[in-house]
Order: sequence, then C-alpha cells, then structure tokens
Amino acid sequence: MPDDETILPLLEQRFGAEVFQLQVTADGVLTLWVPRDRLLPVARCLKTIERPYNFLYDLCGLDERDRAHQNGHPSKDFSLVYHLFSFDRNAFIRLKVALGGEAPSMPTLTGLFRNANWYEREAFDMFGIRFDGHPHLQRILMPLSWKGHPLRKEHPARATEIGPFQLYDELQDREQANLQFRPEEWGMERQDEDSDFMFLNIGPQHPGTHGVLRIVLQLDGEDIVDAVPEIGFHHRGAEKMGERQSWHTYIPYTDRVDYLGGVMNNLAYLLAVEKLAGIEVPNRVHVIRVMLCELFRISSHLVWFGTFAQDVGQLSPVFYMFTDREKVFDIIEAVCGGRMHPNWFRIGGVAQDLPRGWDGLVRDFVGYFPARLREYTNMVLRNSLFKARTKGIGVFTREEAIEWGVTGPGLRACGFDWDFRKKRPYSGYEQFDFDIPVAQNGDCYDRALVRVEEMRQSLRIIEQCLNNMPEGPYKADHPLTTPPVKKYTMQDIETLITHFLNVSWGPVIPAGEAMSCIEATKGANSYYLTSDGNTSPYRVRIRTPSFPHMQMLPYISKGYTVADLLSILGAMDFVLADIDR
Repeated sequence: MPDDETILPLLEQRFGAEVFQLQVTADGVLTLWVPRDRLLPVARCLKTIERPYNFLYDLCGLDERDRAHQNGHPSKDFSLVYHLFSFDRNAFIRLKVALGGEAPSMPTLTGLFRNANWYEREAFDMFGIRFDGHPHLQRILMPLSWKGHPLRKEHPARATEIGPFQLYDELQDREQANLQFRPEEWGMERQDEDSDFMFLNIGPQHPGTHGVLRIVLQLDGEDIVDAVPEIGFHHRGAEKMGERQSWHTYIPYTDRVDYLGGVMNNLAYLLAVEKLAGIEVPNRVHVIRVMLCELFRISSHLVWFGTFAQDVGQLSPVFYMFTDREKVFDIIEAVCGGRMHPNWFRIGGVAQDLPRGWDGLVRDFVGYFPARLREYTNMVLRNSLFKARTKGIGVFTREEAIEWGVTGPGLRACGFDWDFRKKRPYSGYEQFDFDIPVAQNGDCYDRALVRVEEMRQSLRIIEQCLNNMPEGPYKADHPLTTPPVKKYTMQDIETLITHFLNVSWGPVIPAGEAMSCIEATKGANSYYLTSDGNTSPYRVRIRTPSFPHMQMLPYISKGYTVADLLSILGAMDFVLADIDR
C-alpha cells in the first residue's frame, strides 16, 4: 500500500473517523476536510509522526460562494487549503477547512511551520481571512490603504470596473505616511544597552534587488540585526486574471510569472489542466516540452550566473553569458517564434510541430556550450574574490530549508538530492538519464556550484531529446485539446464550429480540482486549479519558489554585513514577478 494511503487510517485512529471527510480529486492527492478547531492538532500530528509531512508546501484560500459544484462538501463561504509534503514518503496531503461568514478566522500555523507567516498574510490580504495569534497580520501584496480583498468574487477583476484614479492631496499624504517604516510595529528596538541601531532602506529602486523590492535593515554598524522585506510592488493579479480568462487564453499570462523561465511556466499550468480534463499527450509532445524547458533552464541560469558575478564585483561575465543566452534564444525563436515569452505550449500539446532544421541548431549549441561553461567556471567560481564574497555566507541547513519552504538549488546545496524531475517525474522525465547536482555547505558558493552543474545536466537532457526525438503527432487527439487543424475547417461545418468555439470560448473543463508540481528554474512551481465546469477556471492558485525563498531572507542574513546581503540576494536567484504574481 502506498505511504499516502496509510495516513488516513492513522489519522482516523488518533482523531476519530467522524473528524475527516474524504474528497476525491482529479490529481489523486489525498484530500481531507478537517473541522476548523482540529486543523492545528492534525497538522501537528502529521509533522511529528514517523516519516513526517514536515514541509508546508502551500497555503491558499478560496471564495466558495459562487461555486455551483459543491459535490457534497461541507457548507462554507470560504475555504482554506493546506498542502503538506513528506519527503520520506514522497507524498502530498491536502487539508481543507470550511469557513463561514463575511469575516472568517482561523488559528495560525506560524507556531508549527515558520513559513506559514507570509502565506497567512496573503490569505488575509486576498480574502480577508484572519489568523488568530499571527505575529504580524498585515497586507503583503496590496497597499495598506487598499479597500476590499481582491480574490473575493465581488471584487472587480478589471480596471474598467473601477472609477478613474485620482491622487488628491489628502490621499497622497496618507500613502506617504503608509510608506514610513516604524520599527516598533515589527518588534524592533531603536537601541539597546550598547548602541543605537540604524535603519537602512534598500530599494525599491536598487541594482542589488534586481527589481522593485524594498528591504529595511536594522543595523548595528555594518552588521545586520534584522531585516524586513517589503514585496508587492510587482503584483499584477495573475491569479485574479485566471478567473476572467478562458483555460486557453490564460496560457500567455503564465509566461510573465517567472519571466526568465519561459515555457516552463506554461508546463506547470498545463499539466494541471490536463489532469482535470483527463488528457494524455503523445510521447513526442513530452520530449519536445522537456527539450524546450531545459533550454530555458540554461537561459535562466545564465542570467543568474552573470548578474550574480556582477553583484559581487565582476563585470565581464555578464556580457559573455548574455551573449550565450542569445544563442539559446535563437533556438527558441526558430522553434516557437518568440524569445522570452513564446507562449508556445498548448492544452494537450504544443502550438505546432518542430520546424525543419531544428536539430542542426540544437546540435550546434550542444557542441558549443560545454567549453563556454568550463570557461565561466574558471572565470567566476575559481576567482578568489568571488569565493571570499560567497563562501560561508548565507548558510542554512537542510532542516532549516525545509522549515522555511526552500526548494530547488537552494535545497540541493544543503546536501539533499531532491529534484521533482527525478523523485516525482512528469512530462516523461523518467525516460532521461541525468544526475541531481548536490553540495554540502548550504552557503552562497554552494548554491552557485549546484546551478552551474545543473546547466551541464540540462545539456545532457537536451542531447538525449535531440538523439531520441520520437515520431508522432504534436498534440493529443482529444476534444478538449487544441483546436482542429486549421486547413480542415473549410472542409466540413462540424470542424469549423468546433474550431470557432474552441478559439472564442475555449474548452469546458470538467468540474474538479488538480495540482501540478514541476522543478522550475528556481525551485518547485505549482498550479492548483479549481474548475466549476465552465470555460474559465473558478480559482487559479500559483505556488512559486521565490515567495518562500524571500520570506527566509531575514533569517539567513542576520549577523552578516550589508555587503553580504547582496551576495545572499544574488545566490537566491529570485524574480520579483515570481514573488508577487
């Protein structure tokens, strides 16, 4: 019996069978409805049992009031969904709590999972759900002065539904006052027995933050006592947009989340859609998708590598690496027609088949890039100044990484060989031979080592795609997948109607819930989709790796200097749109 199937009997034995209500979902994840007052004991049990579910993977809310397909679930106005993961069992469990009323509340989980802090703040911000006992329950993505909660169904989804914006003097003064940092609100002291603390504002316009991110540092001289990251400047309502777009027309929006990951964002979304619809894609589609994703992994890592070297004082590498990134984009453009945002994957397949000559372009790059990567390794990783700025800086252990929700290279740099492509294969990754790079020290230098080796492993995967590309169709033969081939639409009226409806309205995806999970460029990326049996999603939840990674920043920067902070930020490899969505 799989490990996740042994959990329900164990929980029923400890808490009673009447406590849990089982829900069947399209993704097969064990899903249990739990009473509000039993969630904390159940979560504590799951975290402390043998082979525990010790990783709070995600936490999100849903406004259930407009939902038609309740399927016998508990009566509710809102619900909270907790995704826990067990590395030992290699299994997810989904806990759901039904909440009623206009101002629902829930006991906080911050005493059990440290990374619950930001997730609960987000649920409060978006839905107005309060978390009793939370250390600092304040908006996190929206401005403090925002009226309403954007992911509630009654909140407008388009700017045209809101009156014109006017910045009158009183509002400007109020907004300026909201930007004033008050240390006391964050439990910070302005002085201690030995010294007065200085508060330094970094960002939101600062080259070291790589975008609109604000970090307020509490300093004792040059040493960081504490830090408060302020995010949300890049928030564009990506999840809210999903409720207004069709399942098909939402695909381009995913490109803009981790905007360096390209089609990898499409894949995370489409895997969940295809689970909901029961679509099996051809093997050729799997291999094409994997090849494009790994090309984008190399492209993203080249951006990180060059800018990281620049952050710690090396100017030349960024020019060389961006030049090689263009070589990757030449392949992407030849195949997809676009570069950074190709919007090329489709429900059940890809937009079109590979063009003639694609194999020559890929073969040239596979032969060209290894020597360049060796050169970059010598130029950066063996540079004494780079080592001095990164070794022993921003250290965290495997246990700390799991507690804070770290995934991807940051987790593997702690000596933990966890990669979702290997451990929970998707899109045919089980067909490929590659290694999981690991390091042991968990510092900024080791996080760099892991990413450089990942580029070599991506090359191995791409070469296997090149040499073993299967024949077959480039999309699934399924009524809910991409529209019929255009040339057939003029031959019979049924095909023309199907094409018209699929393009204008989009497919009607069966009611249900499903989550995908992929190993994106920066860590674990997921889409948790809820369908109400309509032409657009009822709820789109995007779990991005950069969000929990940035939450950990205060913890791993304490005791280091301001200069070290730039090394820590650079080694984190975050994207602001990936944090803010």
